Amino acid sequence: MIPRIVYVGDEAALVLPLAEHSHETYDVVLSAQSPNLPNSPNIDFHKITLERRLSGNRLVIEFTAFAPGILELPEIEIDGEYFSGLTVMINSIIDTAVSAPGLSRPASSLAMPGTAVMLYGIMAASTGTFLLVLWFVLKGRRYLQIMIERWKHWRLFVSFRNTERHLHKLLLKGGNKRDVLDRLSVEFRVFLSFFTGVNCRSMTAREFEFMPKIDSYFLGNFFRRCDTFRFSGADTDSKDILGLLDDLRHFVAELENNKPAEGAA
Repeated sequence: MIPRIVYVGDEAALVLPLAEHSHETYDVVLSAQSPNLPNSPNIDFHKITLERRLSGNRLVIEFTAFAPGILELPEIEIDGEYFSGLTVMINSIIDTAVSAPGLSRPASSLAMPGTAVMLYGIMAASTGTFLLVLWFVLKGRRYLQIMIERWKHWRLFVSFRNTERHLHKLLLKGGNKRDVLDRLSVEFRVFLSFFTGVNCRSMTAREFEFMPKIDSYFLGNFFRRCDTFRFSGADTDSKDILGLLDDLRHFVAELENNKPAEGAA
């Protein structure tokens, strides 16, 4: 046998020495297309060669077996000669002598350090992500809307405080008092429009006295003083304008410490 130990599915060759021939002649070959090639349910024959040499004849059978154990080859006819009773030993990588074939045991758990922590961490992260998405679908939108409103409220006050500081510096540097008063009146009205949700841009000082949910007395008095300085025609003292800015700063600080007015942008 070539090789000496043959397993199921291996390509092998059985070499059978024969008697010497009186003279050397041509070889006889049975290939896969030959009609006389033997047939077996457990053996696939590839080629059978009858070699005729002066040094000795031999029969070479090339095959592949698909069953373990001792297999008997079917009768072989080649060049008028018949060969029968030939057997081959085919081994199996599965040792059936110890026990019958069966399913193997379940694989052991991973022993790599940190594997359990990684697996449980992934499971916990997936569960947390799912719960977070579920919470956002059910209640998260409401809280997100609240956070957006608070951010808008904070941005509104930051912007107006910057405007008040800018007017204060401009007045101290000797800027035009009429321009400062005009900008103060316009910017404060825009701020109140966003804060209350009511269009305050064209309201008079008396109309501010009737605004709900806000210190209407202060607003009416503030805009009345501001309009007097703007339209009196007299030269306004810088101290009067600084007084307006101080009153405005305290009023805005009190508003910021309270909850935003209903309907604020």
